Amino acid sequence: MRRFWAIFFIFWPILALWICLKSPDYGWWFPTTTSADGVSENPLGRRIDDLFYMILYVTTIVFIGTQIGLCYVLWTGTKDPEDDVDETGAPRKALFSHGSHNLEVMWTIVPAGILLFIALYQMDVWAEFRVQTQFPDAIAKGVASVGITPDRSLGVPGHGTISHSGNALAEVTARQFEWRIRYPGFDADGNLLPLTLNPQPTDLYDVNELHILSGVPTMIQLKTQDVQHSFFLPELRVKQDAVPGLVIPVWMQADKSTTYSLLCAELCGWGHYKMKARVVAESPEEFLAYLRKLQEEQFDDGVRTESADDEMLAAE
Repeated sequence: MRRFWAIFFIFWPILALWICLKSPDYGWWFPTTTSADGVSENPLGRRIDDLFYMILYVTTIVFIGTQIGLCYVLWTGTKDPEDDVDETGAPRKALFSHGSHNLEVMWTIVPAGILLFIALYQMDVWAEFRVQTQFPDAIAKGVASVGITPDRSLGVPGHGTISHSGNALAEVTARQFEWRIRYPGFDADGNLLPLTLNPQPTDLYDVNELHILSGVPTMIQLKTQDVQHSFFLPELRVKQDAVPGLVIPVWMQADKSTTYSLLCAELCGWGHYKMKARVVAESPEEFLAYLRKLQEEQFDDGVRTESADDEMLAAE
């Protein structure tokens, strides 16, 4: 029975390693929309994946080393005491150790050095995602492609000049239990206005569907109306908590024009499971067409003239 239990406990680490090696073949890996090898469709996401794999390799080596030591102890412990005798046939005495100072220093310094290396290695990736001054310059190129001039002032009668949100393309407000999206509207000439910090009469709204530009970085302003939520795009490796009282800039880039999942990764109440939305990455032309459709629906008063009715009948 001693060897049975030794084999039993040796089996599980081997099984765990085998499952980890085979999991990509079964799709138990990083989520993605079109890539079969689990590669993120966001340039920053691919750098985050590289960090993950680096940490995974380090922990795997440590895991294998500790499990080899554990397996050795388990297997040698199965030896029958009656068979463990010296040259004279007398029972072999147990070997007692009071520890090794050099060994303790080594297994303290080495892990500390590894953790320090990881901390320094990820700083530039962290800064690129979290520090607004490190955001890609191409964000401005994206808003310019849909006609937004970030440095233009928005004058609202009775309110003076309203400050805008820089290069943000939309504002996302998390609330129990949905994602409320606010886009800038159009001026009298049909040009897209910059997104303002405060809602304006011309703004356009949607729920649970965020449209962004594909192929270029897109920035949004993240808020929460009530409790803490978490803005999570699994395929793009973007995750940012929405904190009450804060407006947090978040940027992402979708390499392809497709649809991605938007989830809440923070337990925010009984309806947390319902906060599933989608992010649609599309060309500037498709984005503008989507906003014009929102404008038509939002400002439609429902009144139909006789000529409009005739046009609708002709269209049918």
